[in-house]
Amino acid sequence: MPELWVRTNARGPRAAPVTPASPGIAIAPVDDEGIGESIRRGGGRVVALHEADAIVWIDPRSPEGLRDVLARSPARWVQLPFAGIEEFFAAGVVDKERTWTCAKGVYGPATAEHALTLILAAARGLNRHVRATRWHDEGLSAPERRLADATVLIVGTGGIGSALADMLAPLQARVIGVNRSGKPLLNADRTAPINELSSLLPDADFVVLAAPLTAETSGLFDDLMLRRMRSDAWLINVARGGLVITEALVSALEERRIGGAALDVTDPEPLPVGHPLWALDNVIVTPHVANTWAMGLRSLGEMVQDNVARFASGRELKGVVDPDAGY
Repeated sequence: MPELWVRTNARGPRAAPVTPASPGIAIAPVDDEGIGESIRRGGGRVVALHEADAIVWIDPRSPEGLRDVLARSPARWVQLPFAGIEEFFAAGVVDKERTWTCAKGVYGPATAEHALTLILAAARGLNRHVRATRWHDEGLSAPERRLADATVLIVGTGGIGSALADMLAPLQARVIGVNRSGKPLLNADRTAPINELSSLLPDADFVVLAAPLTAETSGLFDDLMLRRMRSDAWLINVARGGLVITEALVSALEERRIGGAALDVTDPEPLPVGHPLWALDNVIVTPHVANTWAMGLRSLGEMVQDNVARFASGRELKGVVDPDAGY
C-alpha cells in the first residue's frame, strides 16, 4: 500500500509519512488543530478515543475527565499538558499500566524568565516603588542592589532551575542548586542535595522555588526553614504554592524576618480577596502567569511531535512520569 502524505498549510513543512502502522493518537477532551498538526508531523494519525494507541490530554485541571476517557480507550501512552501533575496523582489517575509523560522542561524557559523578573523586581525594590504616590529620595541608604555577586539559591534543578541558572550567568550572580541527588547543575557554582538546604539558606540573597510538589516537598518551607533565611532575603516561588506553609510565610513577612516574597503561585490558589498577602508591602503576587497556555502551546506541540515519532519507532519518550516519585 503506498504511503499517504498529510500536508500542513502552504507555509509549513510537509508532514511525516502516514502509513498503516502509524500510531493512532487521540486529542482530548477537545480537539486542537495545532496539536493535531504536531501529531501528523510526528508520523501519527489523529483518531477517535476508542481506537487510540495514545492520548494527548490538553486540560490540565480535569483529572476526573481523563479517568472517564481512559475507561473507554485502549491507549497505552498518555501525554499530559503541564509539568505540574500533582492533581492527577491526587485523583489516582496515573497508573503503572500505561506510560505517562508530562511537559517536563517544556515550559522551563518561560517560567525561568518570570522568576528572573521577580528576582530583579525584588532587587530593585519595585514592590515599594509601584505602590508609591510620591517621590522618595533615599540617597545613600537606598536598598536597591545588583545581582552581581548576589547568591541565588535554586531549589529544584529541572527545566525551570536549569534555564534560570543559564539566565543568571551573564548577570554574574553566584548560583547554588539544590536537588534530591546533588547532581551538578550547569552554570551553578555548587549543587547540593536537599538535606543540606537548611544550612545553605543563611547565605542566600534570593531563594527560588522551582521544585515539583510531592509528598516529600509539600510544606518544605515551614516556619523553621523560613527562620533560616536572612532578614533581607527574598523567597521567590514559581513552582507550586504548596511548597510553602502560607501562615508561616505571612508571619515571617509581617514580622520582617525576611526581606520579602515574590509569588506566582500560592496556597490557596487563587489567592482570596482580603488575604493578608495582598496587604503587605514586601510582597509581589502575580496570578500564576509565569507560563500561560498561549506561551506554552508551541513548545508543547514540539514535544508532542517528538514523542509521537519516538512512540512510533519504539524509542524512549521524553518527559516520562515516575509513578512512584510523583512527577
